[in-house]
Amino acid sequence: MAPPTIGARLTPAVSIFALLSLLVVALPSAQEVQIINAERRIDLTSHIIRVFLTLKVESIGTAAVSEILLAFPPTEADHLALIKVQAAVGKRKKRAYVPLEVNPTEVPDAPNGTKYFTISLLNPLKSGEAATLEVLYILTHSLEPFPAEISQSESQSVYYRDSALLLSPYHVKQQMTFIKTPSTKVESFTTVEPTNRASTELKYGPYEDRTPYSYSPIIVHFQNNNPFAVVEELVREVEISHWGSLHITEHYSLLHAGARHKGIFSRVEYQSRPSFSGVSSIKRLLARLPPRVHSVYYRDEIGNISSSHLRTDVQKSELEIEPRYPLFGGWKATFVIGYGLPLQDFLFESPDGRRYLNFSFGCPFVETVVDKLTIKVVLPEGSKDPSAVVPFPVEQRLEKKYSYLDVVGRTVLVLEKKNVVPEHNTPFQVYYTFNPIFMLAEPIMLASAFFLIFMACVAYLNIDISIRK
Repeated sequence: MAPPTIGARLTPAVSIFALLSLLVVALPSAQEVQIINAERRIDLTSHIIRVFLTLKVESIGTAAVSEILLAFPPTEADHLALIKVQAAVGKRKKRAYVPLEVNPTEVPDAPNGTKYFTISLLNPLKSGEAATLEVLYILTHSLEPFPAEISQSESQSVYYRDSALLLSPYHVKQQMTFIKTPSTKVESFTTVEPTNRASTELKYGPYEDRTPYSYSPIIVHFQNNNPFAVVEELVREVEISHWGSLHITEHYSLLHAGARHKGIFSRVEYQSRPSFSGVSSIKRLLARLPPRVHSVYYRDEIGNISSSHLRTDVQKSELEIEPRYPLFGGWKATFVIGYGLPLQDFLFESPDGRRYLNFSFGCPFVETVVDKLTIKVVLPEGSKDPSAVVPFPVEQRLEKKYSYLDVVGRTVLVLEKKNVVPEHNTPFQVYYTFNPIFMLAEPIMLASAFFLIFMACVAYLNIDISIRK
């Protein structure tokens, strides 16, 4: 029996409407393109889900095809953090991968709230031509802890929900899905024949000749003791000083988003049985910082936290921190990290005379999701015409900040993005124009202040001597 489609879950009246919409909207695309082979590899070894999808698409219509549609069910689209697509060019030994442009799009009357993205091909596919696409998309907050609460000595298990079949607006001739779990401890999984399990991998398929929008729901219940580190909000301030340094201040609001802790916390049990007690808790965090970092500090509302270790070399710096207490599911912690960097490593001059900052986007902590990231680039006083170049969509706005000895204030370029993952740790640039005459403003103000103080002291001494006489 053919697997049910998404529309089959609706009521009869709505099903007819959905099928009519499918005939009007989706079938023209389905008549032009078919997927010869689809292979999905879903990595569940972390709380960040990475899906590697290989598609071999073929043009079967009369007109050339320049775009390919990717479809996502609403449950995945709401948690989609990143999507990248590359086209395989050349033969096996000389194969290269070229990035392709991916943009969200809307299809009227999409069945059951399906979300779409368009992939722009390098060259339009003529009838009978095929292309191989490598897709990477990342999902966050898609693992459901079950049980929802665990004690200090229990392991953490989660649910993962998906489909054994690829959701696609095209006919799929052959497809397979591989799911990798962190360990062999899998409590249960849905079987859609043929289904095989070997060690930490589940294999669904191969399935052949599936119609557009075929869907077969599956649930995998498995053990995942990786800490679910989620930064609810990260505010990073990057202050540029043309006197030779870059000052970074990062404010963190950290949450363990795994199964909530129940019962009491025993410090004795936690320290005496580290292999069995609190196995899914956040014991420490590792931040990868730029090389040549200096003046590093780590503190919270109480004060400085001494449980940190900094390792530096010519290529990178690693800061390992330990919270004041281990974080169990549902627990939170707030802290601040600050450090300095040499300006010449990050500030450059463009050919048109503008200066630009080249810095890394994203969170420096390993395997961490950031629900909301705000980057504030504080430019030197007198800077004009700031603009940012970021390789993905972000919200931008301008602010003003006043510091010591400022006259007109400093321009602050604010970048905001939600649902940030480690793959967002890519360089971005902030361009601005600056007149070097403004570098004399603070020295002149300091000299003027000292001169006024000196003149006031001289006047006071003269008045005092006159009174004595």
